Amino acid sequence: MSPRRNRPRGAPKASSAREEQDRYGLEHTEEWRGEEWVVRRISGGAAAKHYRCPGCDQEIPPGVPHVVAWQREGSVDDRRHWHGACWGARERRSARMRRPGGAQRWM
Repeated sequence: MSPRRNRPRGAPKASSAREEQDRYGLEHTEEWRGEEWVVRRISGGAAAKHYRCPGCDQEIPPGVPHVVAWQREGSVDDRRHWHGACWGARERRSARMRRPGGAQRWM
């Protein structure tokens, strides 16, 4: 005898990931530099690649929780991955960070 099914065969599928993000508040909007920014917190388990933080210009290794932010009116290709502390301190940072060798800032 096979085990009992916990849900009927015609049960609706789970909602899309976008709806879940909106429902659980993982994505929200913040005001910065006179523009609206979409902000999403990424857990360590979901962080699978290396990223460069535009706030401190340091690497964010896989497995480290961080923040993804992009302008509401901008393209999804403009997303930037920030350390949580760097995103929180973005107002206190100077407008021009000095980088060795004249390297360009990400933003």
